[in-house]
Amino acid sequence: MGYRIRTMALFLVLTLIFMGIGAVIWYLFFDGTTRSLYIIMGAFIILATLLNLFSYFFSKKIVLRAHKVKIIRREDNPRLYGIVESIASSSGLPMPQVGITVNPSPNAFATGRGPKNAAVVATTGLLDMLDDRELKGVMAHELAHVKNRDVLVMTIAATIAGAISIMARFVLWGALGGNRNGGAVLIAILAWITIPIAAMLVQLSISRGREYKADASGAKMINDPLALANALGKLEAGNVRVTMKNENPSSAHMWIANPFGGRRGAASLFSTHPPMQERIRRLNEMAGRLQ
Repeated sequence: MGYRIRTMALFLVLTLIFMGIGAVIWYLFFDGTTRSLYIIMGAFIILATLLNLFSYFFSKKIVLRAHKVKIIRREDNPRLYGIVESIASSSGLPMPQVGITVNPSPNAFATGRGPKNAAVVATTGLLDMLDDRELKGVMAHELAHVKNRDVLVMTIAATIAGAISIMARFVLWGALGGNRNGGAVLIAILAWITIPIAAMLVQLSISRGREYKADASGAKMINDPLALANALGKLEAGNVRVTMKNENPSSAHMWIANPFGGRRGAASLFSTHPPMQERIRRLNEMAGRLQ
């Protein structure tokens, strides 16, 4: 419940930021009447709704195609397919599509708008690195994302944050291209710098919270927190050694481990994932409670 309340609060903040950029556009480019403010806010709400609907229905197809994922059957890879099938069956989830993408970086992700429209994907690097127990821990984490509908949550968050960034650029271009006074230009520059950063920080905070939740939920699904803890330790080292090439940073949040290597200290504020050592510590603590 705490995770849900925190996520709802962060989405409220993201929505307020989105409406805030609309207010800046109204101040800079419109006549300043209440009527025009209502029109701008309404337009931004409609835009956000359309973007979210597009993400809801088409994100899975786009993600699978972008990462050249091959959807497999049991005979293509009995090991991976059987592990996913076992977890889904014991957890009461519909059997998702199972995919493999050729990539030496060890990683995995889930996509789809809900349990009935899900796919879980592993890289070839992940399959080569992990033993069966560790692979089960990773797939349980991904199925926990499916069960918690985290894919939909993060897709919406990323879409809104991306729209905010685009609108902030529109504000700057409009202010610099028009006959604006120095104060208006200064407001536009400040909006261009600060508003996308604020939106990104909120989006990343949502992403890190959902990773902690999926770790805990996945460990409970297979009653083996150490399986995932051991896997995460290998993934941290593996993704530092072999980072993903040609990966779009905007999609980093969907992987179980940061595909560009871990970040520590102040840089972790701008990471899509919580610190790996903290994730492992929590899983080890969870394992101790289950003993």
